[in-house]
Amino acid sequence: MDKKLNDQTVEEIVEEETETEETTVTEKEERPRRTRQDGATRSPRGGRRPTRGRRTAPKAKEYEERVVYINRVSKTTKGGRRLRFSAVTVVGDGKGKYGFASAKAAEVPDAIKKSLDKAKKDTRMVNIVGDDTIAHEIYGRFGACKVFLKPAPAGTGIIAGGPVRAILELAGIKNVYSKVYGSRTALNVLRATDNGLQGLKSREEVIRLRKTVDTKEEK
Repeated sequence: MDKKLNDQTVEEIVEEETETEETTVTEKEERPRRTRQDGATRSPRGGRRPTRGRRTAPKAKEYEERVVYINRVSKTTKGGRRLRFSAVTVVGDGKGKYGFASAKAAEVPDAIKKSLDKAKKDTRMVNIVGDDTIAHEIYGRFGACKVFLKPAPAGTGIIAGGPVRAILELAGIKNVYSKVYGSRTALNVLRATDNGLQGLKSREEVIRLRKTVDTKEEK
C-alpha cells in the first residue's frame, strides 16, 4: 500500500513539473514587447533589431584641401613667450577655381581650420586650355620670389614641387613646366604663382590687344 502511494506521489510530482514548464513557455510567448520612450518596439532576444532608417551617403566636398606648410611661431611679451602655430593651406575644385590662405592659432588643428575657412572665402579662377594646361608662358612675381610657368603637352604632368604643385593640382592644371627663382618661402611662392596665373590671357584677349596696338601704330 505504501509502495502504491509512493508511486502515485512520484507521478503527480512529474505531472506538476510538466504543467509548470508549459505555463512558463506560454508566458514567454505571450509576453508583450517592451516599448521605449520614443515609441519604438524593442525586439525580443535573438531577433534582429529594427533599422533606424537608411544611412545617407556623405556629401561630396566642394573643394579639395591640402596643407602646404605648418610652422611654430612665438611672440615675446611682458609675461613671457607666447607660442602659436601658423598654417598655410590651399583649396581647389579641380575645375579652375582655387584659393590659399595663412592663419595662426594656439593649436595646429585650429590653425588649419582657420586657414581653410579663409581660403574658401577668397577664391580665384584660372583659364585652363587645351590639354589641361595654361595658355602661354608667364612669370609670376611677389617680393623676392619669381615663378616661371610654361605650358606642356598632354602626358607631361606637373613638373613642379612644393607649393607650386599644390596650387596647380587643386586648380585643375595637369600639364605644365615650372621653375622657382629667389625666395622659397611657402607663402611667397604661392603668391608669386597666383600672380602668374592671374596674369594669363586667353586667345581672344591677346587678339583684341594686338588689334588695339595695331590701330595705335597706324594713327
